[in-house]
Amino acid sequence: MTVAKIRLCVDQALGARQSVTLTEAQAHYLFGVMREGAGARILAFNGRDGEWLCEVTEAGRRKGSLACREHVRVQDAPSDLWLLFAPVKKARTDFIVEKAVEMGVARILPVMTDFTNAERFRRDKALAHVREAAEQCGRLTIPEVTEPAPLARVLAGWSPGRRILWADEERAGEGSARDVLAGAAPGPWAILIGPEGGFSAAERDCLRAAPFVTPVALGPRILRAETAAVALLALWQAHLGDWAAA
Repeated sequence: MTVAKIRLCVDQALGARQSVTLTEAQAHYLFGVMREGAGARILAFNGRDGEWLCEVTEAGRRKGSLACREHVRVQDAPSDLWLLFAPVKKARTDFIVEKAVEMGVARILPVMTDFTNAERFRRDKALAHVREAAEQCGRLTIPEVTEPAPLARVLAGWSPGRRILWADEERAGEGSARDVLAGAAPGPWAILIGPEGGFSAAERDCLRAAPFVTPVALGPRILRAETAAVALLALWQAHLGDWAAA
């Protein structure tokens, strides 16, 4: 069979001889943008049934359908890693969401802090970015995106079995994240990235008092929120995630 280069994230079940109806947006992308037609080979995944090589059986301007032909990858599980971050300006928030998907995060939790400078967080837009990033990076799972919630409320309801690695900008040059992760045990983890203005004194006191929170430094310089997110996700994956197992 011809190797497929286009991947689509679908909501419908995938399986032998299963038919998949495309959304209008997917039909426009495949047939209007990518100029594919009937008989084209497409890879499809839904986060549950692995990846399937499909054939386009109907191609229209606003509709289309696929037929599952071959199961090419078995469904896997994401790293047991969550990302908590304070939304920043739109383009940078989009970047954080996209890179979280590429870095294997299983759940994305936007948290509102005292110094959060984003007017709002559009969960529907974030979910669209998640699906697009999953299509591009080759992962089979689709990270969950929660509704924004105040940081204090999230911490109050937190399960202590999942440790939080807090990127603390006031610890620049000490308490290396690399050293902490080198001696850490695998298991459920989360990473916390603050807003551009950092955390308030009250929030810092709350974080320090939580037994499941470990503050760490990311080198001698203060990083932007999106840079800190990628840096800490990479360190976690290298020590405890799927990079370490590769």
